Amino acid sequence: MRKIEQYRRLLEVTKDAELKELKSVYRNLMKEVHPDKFQEDAEKLAAEEKSKKIIEAYHFLVSIAPETIEACAEQYNQTLTLSAIDDFEYKSETLTIKFSDGSNYEYFGVPKSVYVKLVNAPSPARFLRRHISTEFVYRSVSKLVTA
Repeated sequence: MRKIEQYRRLLEVTKDAELKELKSVYRNLMKEVHPDKFQEDAEKLAAEEKSKKIIEAYHFLVSIAPETIEACAEQYNQTLTLSAIDDFEYKSETLTIKFSDGSNYEYFGVPKSVYVKLVNAPSPARFLRRHISTEFVYRSVSKLVTA
């Protein structure tokens, strides 16, 4: 959850920001910090770093936006009901689930106690559907994974 708040602060948007607002804020920030605007090497390097952070924040926030989640809901529900869990990983309150259909999802703000219950559950897929999938902010990371 820290990551989400950090990105929202960077883009200066609220939790309720819609895709249209995110896009507008992103474009305006990129106009301000675009590396091509600067002549000095030091300024140009600083602008490149800042623009990389802005791009990362924008893409992340778009991936967890309600509109994005809603657009992908059918595929997400199909994955949850029809695919088995191949693997999962937990790091810094982020749970990554890899499904047998090739989909990968990240869940944010998952307490360690919930992760331990998932590991010890007789049916991790059922536990995921009942206790994690509807309770935590998530995003698809299937497209982000490169071979």
